[in-house]
Amino acid sequence: QVQLVESGGGLVQAGGSLRLSCTASRRIFSTNAMAWYRQAPGKQREFVAVITSGGSTNYLDSVKGRFTISRDSAKNTMFLQMNSLKPEDIAVYYCNSIGAWGRGTQVTVSS
Repeated sequence: QVQLVESGGGLVQAGGSLRLSCTASRRIFSTNAMAWYRQAPGKQREFVAVITSGGSTNYLDSVKGRFTISRDSAKNTMFLQMNSLKPEDIAVYYCNSIGAWGRGTQVTVSS
């Protein structure tokens, strides 16, 4: 099974930016959809963004215009550029594809 490792989380002030990365242990990005999910404290995990094998993207309504999902298939890495961060974006962010999940990376936004 593929291993997924997220990185790039941290603490940022409201209005700031972070760039999350997800690296896969083998080449999967060119043939599979890749997605970001997040789980806030006390809440269920929710979908954030997806990029298909063809490059199409879709986003959670509340992050549209602020977050951008992209990938570098040659490096087996997917990204989530997060701008204009808000306290409501606080969560552990997870990478997902073909049934595999990473361990997550914490994003904290101070108001």
